[in-house]
Amino acid sequence: MNDATLIRKSLFRKKTRAILLVLSIMTAFLIFAVLGAFSRALNAGVETAAADRLVTLNAINFTLDMPYAYYSRVAGIEGVEHVTHANWFGGYYQDPRNVIQAFAVEMESYLAVYGELVITAGDRDTLLNQRDCMALGADLAGQYGWSVGEQIPLSSNIWSQQDGARAWDLEICAIFDAEDEDVPANYLIFHYEYFNEALAFNRDRIGWMILTTGDPARNDAVAQAIDAQFANSPAETETATEAAFGQAFLEQVGNIGLILTLVIGAAFATILMIVGTTMVMAINERTKEVAVMKTLGFSPPRIFTHVLSESVLLSLLGGLLGLGLAAGMVTAVGGALAGFLPGFRMTSDIAVQAVGLMVLFGVVTGLLPAVNAMRLNIVDGLSKD
Repeated sequence: MNDATLIRKSLFRKKTRAILLVLSIMTAFLIFAVLGAFSRALNAGVETAAADRLVTLNAINFTLDMPYAYYSRVAGIEGVEHVTHANWFGGYYQDPRNVIQAFAVEMESYLAVYGELVITAGDRDTLLNQRDCMALGADLAGQYGWSVGEQIPLSSNIWSQQDGARAWDLEICAIFDAEDEDVPANYLIFHYEYFNEALAFNRDRIGWMILTTGDPARNDAVAQAIDAQFANSPAETETATEAAFGQAFLEQVGNIGLILTLVIGAAFATILMIVGTTMVMAINERTKEVAVMKTLGFSPPRIFTHVLSESVLLSLLGGLLGLGLAAGMVTAVGGALAGFLPGFRMTSDIAVQAVGLMVLFGVVTGLLPAVNAMRLNIVDGLSKD
């Protein structure tokens, strides 16, 4: 019998206990992987933010707008490469429960600022030249089964037209996507002019501006120049990098990272104590067996390796099962959530972190039992009841 067979048989000598331990570890890594995918999806916007892209908001808070005239003034500031503006539409389709992220934008400059969006040349020309056109993200189009050429009534829970209607009739002229899967494609954009000219109130106002500097080294100077331009005005501005804006927005709903860390940490700490205690008890039950192995010539380092390998193998068995189950769950619901939570998927970095934690988990829980077994005196072990 070789060492690998001996380790496997020792691990499953009490099958019920081994299976329960595997299930416990599986649960811990299932939680780790699913929450990791969720956390990654939440932070995808921050991670994909362009280094030279800035966002200018009303300094009071992001729900307040600014005069349209700010747009041309920002475009004239030295260091600004491209600038565009956007308004939150508060969109929904047919029923207010069918919420759609929709933005009224200055189309040509928007596509220049977000150069990572991929649109076919023909669709792009149509989109730029037809006022009632809109462009859909591929995830949103897939969610509703929409395609180019369809007419969609897009309603707003904020805005109304001068005739009292709350729906804008729009034609799908383009569907955009990006080479980077983490770039959100779960929203739609349409022409600001078409939106603004029909508004019943609050015309000639913009929600925020997005601009590029072409060089991250210019960011601070450009941001300061913009905010100085509108200092002491009725609508002062605050300019920050796109990544900082995304992070601040996430913090509006709480420290997601801290919550996930606490949940994962609590699950791991609980299971670590359970598995560690069980491993110590299991080795104590095998004291005579270990003493006999030493009598037969097993060296202390070999005994140490056997016990530690059992622990690591147990951790890998449970962890890989949990990781596989999590991958299946994330894949199964990822498509359905693509419209709300783009980027919700299992990635290689999550898998690598999980495997690393499995090995660490196995070493931590098996180290003390392995040391005790290595130090066991043969006479003491054989005389123990």
